[in-house]
Order: sequence, then C-alpha cells, then structure tokens
Amino acid sequence: MRAGTGRRRGRPLSRLAAAVWLALAAGCSAAAAGPAAAPEPSTPAGYYAQRLDWQPCDNGFECARLVVPFDYGRPDWRRFTLPVIKLPASDPSRRIGALVVNPGGPGGSGVQYALGARSELPAAVLARFDIVGFDPRGVGGSEPALTCLTGPQLDQYFATNDAPADAAELAGVIAESKLFAAACARNSAAQLPYVGTQNAARDLDVLRAALGESRLSFLGKSYGTYLGAWYAQLFPGRVRALVLDGAVDPDLPSLPLGITQAEGFQVAFGSFAAWCMASASCPLGHDGPVSSAVAKVRGLIMRANSMPLANQVGDGQVADGAMLLNGVAFALYSRSYWPDLRAALAGAFAGDGTGLVELANLLYQRSPNGTYSNLAGADTAISCLDRPWPRSLAAWQSAASAAQRDAPLFGAPIMWGSLTCAYWPVPSYPLPRIRAAGSRPVLVVGTLRDPATPYRWAQALAGDLASGVLLGWDGDGHTAYGERSGCVNTIVNDYLISLSVPRSGTVCRLLAPTALAVPDSATASRGSERLKSELLPARSVRCVHGTGRTACFPGAPGGASEAHPTACRRCSESWRRCARRYASPGVWRPSTWLLRCGTCLSSRAAAGCLNGG
Repeated sequence: MRAGTGRRRGRPLSRLAAAVWLALAAGCSAAAAGPAAAPEPSTPAGYYAQRLDWQPCDNGFECARLVVPFDYGRPDWRRFTLPVIKLPASDPSRRIGALVVNPGGPGGSGVQYALGARSELPAAVLARFDIVGFDPRGVGGSEPALTCLTGPQLDQYFATNDAPADAAELAGVIAESKLFAAACARNSAAQLPYVGTQNAARDLDVLRAALGESRLSFLGKSYGTYLGAWYAQLFPGRVRALVLDGAVDPDLPSLPLGITQAEGFQVAFGSFAAWCMASASCPLGHDGPVSSAVAKVRGLIMRANSMPLANQVGDGQVADGAMLLNGVAFALYSRSYWPDLRAALAGAFAGDGTGLVELANLLYQRSPNGTYSNLAGADTAISCLDRPWPRSLAAWQSAASAAQRDAPLFGAPIMWGSLTCAYWPVPSYPLPRIRAAGSRPVLVVGTLRDPATPYRWAQALAGDLASGVLLGWDGDGHTAYGERSGCVNTIVNDYLISLSVPRSGTVCRLLAPTALAVPDSATASRGSERLKSELLPARSVRCVHGTGRTACFPGAPGGASEAHPTACRRCSESWRRCARRYASPGVWRPSTWLLRCGTCLSSRAAAGCLNGG
C-alpha cells in the first residue's frame, strides 16, 4: 500500500471536479504567462524583488507565475517556474492579507486546493484573506515537473502485492521498487536533489515577499504541516500565523514513521467497522467485535491476491488484494466516504471489486483514461529525500513484521510500499531538529482517529516547536479544520483573524454533524438521545472556552461575535454555567437543560452562539 506520509484528502472531490480543477490550473498557467516575459532573476535579491503579474483566470480567481532557483546556493543556475493562484478576499474593506494554503501529499497541488477554497474554508476566513495556492517545485503545473512511471507502469506498481508471503512475492516488490526509482532517475535526474521540503520552504518565503506580505499567514494540511514547520524553522521572524493541521512528526525516523501511520489506519478502520457493524446490513457482520471485521477483510484481500475479483470499469486494471486495500485506505480519509466503503465491501464479498478499485483510483489521482497526475512521482521523490532511509532489506523486513503485529490490515503493506526509497538515486537529508525558536505561536491541529497522520504526531510537533500550541478534535478522517467541527473552525478562525491563541491541549469533542438551531418548545419534547447528540456537553463547552476568553460560534455573516458581541458573550457565559450544572455526565436531563438555559437558547440575537458543532 503506497500511502503518502500525509496526503490531504479533505472534502473528497468527484473525478469530474478534479478534471475541471486541472483544466482551470492549465488555463491559469497560460493566462499568467503575459504578453512579455520579464528577465529571470539571478541573485537572491532578484528573486525576492519579484512582483506577481496577476491575470484573470476563471470564476473570480487570478493567476500568476513565480520563479525560484533550483539551488539557492547557485541562484544564477537552473530555475523552477511555479503556478500561483489567488481568490481575492470577499470583503476587501476588511482584508487582512494573503493566506497561503498547501494540501500536503507530499506532491499535492496547491493550485487545485485553492480552487476549492469556497467549499474548503469557512466564510469568515474567505472574507478577510486572499486565498493563495501554489504548486511546489516539481509538483503539478511546476515547470519542470517530476516524471517517473507511465500510466500502465503505475497500474502495475499499485497492483503489486505489498504483503509478500514468500520469496517470489518479495522479489516482485523489490523489482517494482527498483523500477520506480530507476524511472525517476532516468526522467527527472536533474530535479531529484532539489525537490525537498527545505527548498520548498525557501520558495514559500519568496512567495511571501512577492505577495507583498511582511509576515506569512499559512494553512498547511497533512504533509503541508512539514512545509510550515520548516518555514518556521528557517524564517521564525517572518511568521504571522501558521495553522498546521494533520501534523507530520519531523523528528521520527522513516521506518518508525511508517509503523505509526499503519497503526493510524488500523485505528481508523476500527472506527469505520464499529459504525458499519451497528447496522444489520453491514457486510462485515452485525454487532460483532472489530477484530472479526479485520479478519474478514484480510481474508478478502488474501483471496483476491490469488484470484482477483471482477472489475466492471473495463480498463484492464486488476482488482487484486493490493488494489482492494488501497480502496479501503482511501475511504478512511473522510467519514463522508464510509457509506461508499460499506457498499464497495458488500460488492467485493460478492465477487465484484469495482467499487474498491474506483476508490483506489481516487487515492492516486488516476483518470478514467488511464493517466495519472504526477502525485505518485512527486510523493515518492520528496518523501525519499526529506529524511534518511535504510538501504538494507533486513531493516524493511524487521519493520514490516513489527508493523504487521501492531496493524494487521495495513502494517506490512505500508512498510513494503515505501521500499522504493531503499534504492533512491540521490542522498537523503539528515533527520531534522525543528524547533522554530523565536517564532510567534504556531497552531498545530490533530484528529484523534486520523488514519494518515496519527494524533501522536500532532502532539509531537506541538511539543517540538518552541511556540507550538496543540488543538485536538475527537473525530474521524484526515485533518479537522473546515470539516464538521464548529469548535475547531471557530478556534482556528480566531487564531488566523485575531491571532487569538487557545490553551494548548484543548480538544473539541462530540461535535454535531450540522449547525445547531435555537431550540423552541417543540424541541423539548423530542427524544433525549437526539438532544444529547445535538447540544454541546459540558466538556465540549470547556474546550471551546479554553482560549482564555469567550469563544463564540460563527452565526451571521462575519461571525456572531462580530454581529452581536454583547449578546454572544452573555449567551456564552450563561451556556457555560448551565452546561456545568445540568449536562455533566450522569445527570443529563434535556427538559431541565432547556428550562434552566431557556433564556440563552431562545435569544434570537444570540442564535449565532449555538450555530456550530
């Protein structure tokens, strides 16, 4: 299973949407070229003196190009040209500046991510910031871009059994890993030593200067947290606000990193299985232990490795065990895909692997015509460069065995899936020690059941950073901000907009799936369980108020704290007192809650205080 160290899936996109985004990115690149090219910079000062020539793209976006050196030690040598895209702030009169975003990967397109800003980011942030995305060096629309395997070669690579049971199967994994490394060396040799995250962080500072910002505001998801951490390390005095969501632990060696990630996927699958098995129609069984679900899926994968399932897509892809597991892994990135995973597993147990193959193709950005984005090549090239990897096969065998014990479904596939780095043609960077001494507070966000970036990585990064502040979410899926938590969104919004820093260790819990409305008298008669799921328990209120000041949920445009500051403050104070007294564990009484807290709950002006999760 070739999973990225921290690939941001966010709100999953349909293939059509992804294709539209790629077309828009291509259009931006063409539009931003302009009628006449400016002389290319050849000195550090020249790169920092660039000003972006914004050109209209589509749907309100503007596009430009940024030039950066291959090697900052030789600025007059070769150069990368990077596509940049901007969504201007929707309320220019209250604009704070630019917020640069990166989706992770490594190898994810910041242009594509920014193109989805209207659905990915809260309205309060869209109003106050220009949202800016760029494709890092070697990625997506970068010129040049990394090229490794062809589409058919990638089909074979991803279908290789990453849980070898004998010497012959292990030989297949080794052969595919060597083929990938050799293809990257053959097609992208000049780029390989220079596509690491340290250089991307320097590019980010050149972009900051080109945007006219004295300090950087940045949102990094998944492996984008590593980019943000490196920026804080190299340029601590130029940090305004960094949100690092779905954190990667920079201090962890490569093989232990893979073992921990496998454990994260195992935990996430257990959460999905428990949800599924609560239904009588779950293909994993009903009301049984999660271990039985793991055993059932493992059996399915092992059988498919010997005899692949049917695949109705009709494009020649093999629905073997490796592809089925890749499909399972993709669906764990977002809870919104759990129903699709349940249906796909039902089909697979009936002999049809089509659903899981389609999910796997989304993981690796494979188009219906059999072509891929360069995510796989960029992911591998950056991952193999960013930290050292052992060259001994015995080290992988030992790590795969350890991972398999801790994560029976994902352990060995994740470890063997990184074997390409054992044969990488250029030396890796040494393991870094990132502390970012002198930086302003950096907000590190982690999800408790995140599959790709386990919560312990967020704890580690927040502890490593001299000014790290940890915010947790008791949720499922990969990353938290912009997802289903009004609590997380409010705290992050306050940090980005007002530089308000929460208490480190705050955890947002038991979040409602939709915004809360002000209850009326009819609400009180509904079932207590439904009310309990919709109203914030006391411990969640304490987390929300762990910021050192009253934190109100966004309600009216601009946020309730701005629309009704006095009412919101009073409501929040009343809510907090009431929650502590009447919603503590073991004394839940919905009718008493509504009666005692009715003044706050029925205040129309304070409705925004409750409009969150």
